[in-house]
Amino acid sequence: MPRSYSHISEYEKEIIEMISKGKTLREIAETLGFTHKQVQDFKTRYNKKQRMIKAGQAIHKKGRPCKSDDGIPPSIQRLDKLAQMRYVIASKDRYIKRLEMENALIRDFLSHTERK
Repeated sequence: MPRSYSHISEYEKEIIEMISKGKTLREIAETLGFTHKQVQDFKTRYNKKQRMIKAGQAIHKKGRPCKSDDGIPPSIQRLDKLAQMRYVIASKDRYIKRLEMENALIRDFLSHTERK
């Protein structure tokens, strides 16, 4: 009888515990209702993740990052609301200054080319 779908990462603690007790991957797969290949792939991914953590590397999710409605980076989203608002105001000020500089450059260009 096929089992209902469940993500193998939900069983991470159980799998790691069984591996530490010395069970084989086939025994773990039979116990939890997964295939040998699924457990083997999970162990490979888990070991890679642990190596990256030990090396101090950042772990990134695969795929396209989620869209943020407000355009605030995740590092700023973790801060309190006041810090987020300061970031938004500072970014708008930078944008306004950039537009003012572009406007001044275009005005200077037009005056030097005697168009207006």
